[in-house]
Amino acid sequence: MILTVTLNTALDITYRVPALRPHASHRVTEVIERPGGKGVNVARVLAALGHEVTVTGFTGGLTGRLLREGLTATPGLTDALVPVSGTTRRTVAVVDERSGTTTQLNEPGPTVSPAEWNAFQEVYEDLLTVVSAVALCGSLPPGVPVGAYAGLARTARAAGVPVLLDTSGAALRRGVAGRPDIVKPNAEELAELTGSHEPSRATQDARRRGAGAVVASLGPQGLLAVTPEGRWRATPPAALRGNPTGAGDSLVAGLLSGLVDHLPWPARLTRAAALSAATVLAPAAGEFDPEAYEDLLHRITVTGEADAA
Repeated sequence: MILTVTLNTALDITYRVPALRPHASHRVTEVIERPGGKGVNVARVLAALGHEVTVTGFTGGLTGRLLREGLTATPGLTDALVPVSGTTRRTVAVVDERSGTTTQLNEPGPTVSPAEWNAFQEVYEDLLTVVSAVALCGSLPPGVPVGAYAGLARTARAAGVPVLLDTSGAALRRGVAGRPDIVKPNAEELAELTGSHEPSRATQDARRRGAGAVVASLGPQGLLAVTPEGRWRATPPAALRGNPTGAGDSLVAGLLSGLVDHLPWPARLTRAAALSAATVLAPAAGEFDPEAYEDLLHRITVTGEADAA
């Protein structure tokens, strides 16, 4: 079983409008609601791949109840969320059908009390006894210590459970110090972490800061992985047109799936890159296209760049 941690879960709401115009009223043509937050999105993809997944983090209020109902309706997912007195946040995406662009509005999330944080850590430690890998994903809600991911990574490593970290900003800077097995930044997050905009140099620097392996998502340029076993680039067959929403979460799911299936790094990167690209191509934002995924598995190019870093 794989565990995903989403401390700042969300109810994702997507509105589609013919054209988004400032200072105007709009008729919404479609509304979609589903459980969200990065780790929840990762879990959904893993479940679609056939893995058993447990979701933990915080949830509260009416929004939290709707989120939990959505999780219950998803085959393969187990709900181990910890209740809080505050209300789970909402994220609102407004899709402009004319331009294809998306405007995102993200609420901050509920304030977590020290007692609620302690309760979560107890649940987390118990779950580590029955899982094969853990993903620490997304932003931190108010009240959670900025070094939370570093502590959670150390706890997992002490239990012998490999850890993947996917976050940004101060949570990433502090989280790397917990020595996660894999860190998955995008190009902007990697530059913010290391101060370098040159991906090869920045990924090496991120490893020196504590990450066991760094897999950087570079948009149309694919993935760059620097690991103890070597360095690789994984690239799609061509530039992709579509909606990149959720592509990074699918990438994380691919890395975790490859990890628990004991795939060598080139095969893990192939799976991750194919899932990410298939998410861009999917008609629904944040989902992956199964047929495109199967096709892309044979068309992703993985090349070694050097000996072990």
